[in-house]
Amino acid sequence: MPSSPARRARLRGFTLIELLVAMVIVAILGTIALASYRNQVYKSRRAEAKTALLDLAGREERNLSATNGYSSTASQLGYTGAFPVVVGSGYYQVTATVPDPNQPAPGAGQPPSFLLTATAVGDQVSDTNCATYTVNNLGQQRATSNTGADQSTTCW
Repeated sequence: MPSSPARRARLRGFTLIELLVAMVIVAILGTIALASYRNQVYKSRRAEAKTALLDLAGREERNLSATNGYSSTASQLGYTGAFPVVVGSGYYQVTATVPDPNQPAPGAGQPPSFLLTATAVGDQVSDTNCATYTVNNLGQQRATSNTGADQSTTCW
């Protein structure tokens, strides 16, 4: 018994063009999903850097109350080794600069100062938007991209 044209069209399956279009759509969606996933991973690692800086700022303030000065020595602040110190999961390293080079030099009525910096290392270097975080003794928080552009409102 001969088959009808409608039945043959139904049994034919997918054409190569239809499969290629479906593969292109899946590839585009996969690329978008991967980029979004990477941004979320970078964002979660940034929280680690901010937490480490704020913890280090607290340690500096405790050191100020105990010794009447800030310290740029890692061991005085409870870290092992010397600055820079890799913190958390190893995606940022922190350093302490005493006095803060952006403030007047201490002495002659000027209070002591510090500048704490967290710089991306390892895989986090690919996070070009929020490459460096800083906080100083005045509580001023700043973030910069890998080109030096101010990203404070985006990153903090």
